[in-house]
Amino acid sequence: MVGARIVLVHGIRTSATMWRRQVAALTAHGVDVVAVDLPGHGSRMAEEFSIDAAMAVIEEALNAPQTDGTAPDAAPPRLLVGLSLGGYLSIEFAARHPDRLDGLVAAACGTVPRGPGLAAYRSIAAAIARLPDRGRWLNDATAALFLAPDALADVVAGGVALDVMAPALAAVGHLDPVAALDAVRVPIWFVNGRYDHFRLQERRLLRAAHDARLVVVPGATHLVSLTAADGFTAVVLGAVAELERRAAARHR
Repeated sequence: MVGARIVLVHGIRTSATMWRRQVAALTAHGVDVVAVDLPGHGSRMAEEFSIDAAMAVIEEALNAPQTDGTAPDAAPPRLLVGLSLGGYLSIEFAARHPDRLDGLVAAACGTVPRGPGLAAYRSIAAAIARLPDRGRWLNDATAALFLAPDALADVVAGGVALDVMAPALAAVGHLDPVAALDAVRVPIWFVNGRYDHFRLQERRLLRAAHDARLVVVPGATHLVSLTAADGFTAVVLGAVAELERRAAARHR
């Protein structure tokens, strides 16, 4: 049987390269995996960010032929994995296109992006953008405090999308993940680092979902796939195994 198709969706300012360790590990387990660059990021840095444009990128990746040339509809299950910005976008995609997925991993997106918290984040981002280097030194210095050198190298390898902060945060402010989760019918794994500052409303999101479980990774921070790469990959592989079991049960 052809391996599962997994699409990885990165966080804000980063790119597909942040998933290099997951891509290597999942490929070694026979999983067909692709990490996308969102509009305004990485290889698409010149493109304008919007929710609809991001949805199109995700759908294109899910529908692309498998690496062995097999059509995607012949290779279930299809698992969407998103972190932070990518997590919110993945929830939105799953709500808009319930027939395109078999499962969803939503990581580091345990706060509803609304109200004073988002307003403060946008204000800080605007202030940083006015720095002489548009905040590149601050971005790299902060990342270096929390990431090992190899993880930091993965984050910056695809470029740092400094100019996407304002449009991306404005766009995300129009999303309602609680309402979106009510429309999602595939199993969901919420994955958060133990010390993730975005965990504030994780239980609210868990209650909004129909078929979900919460995984808290010990010792990890917001960038859980980077600060606990092996643990995060294990969660994804566990999700694949469960989806494969469900698919087998349906075909008995």
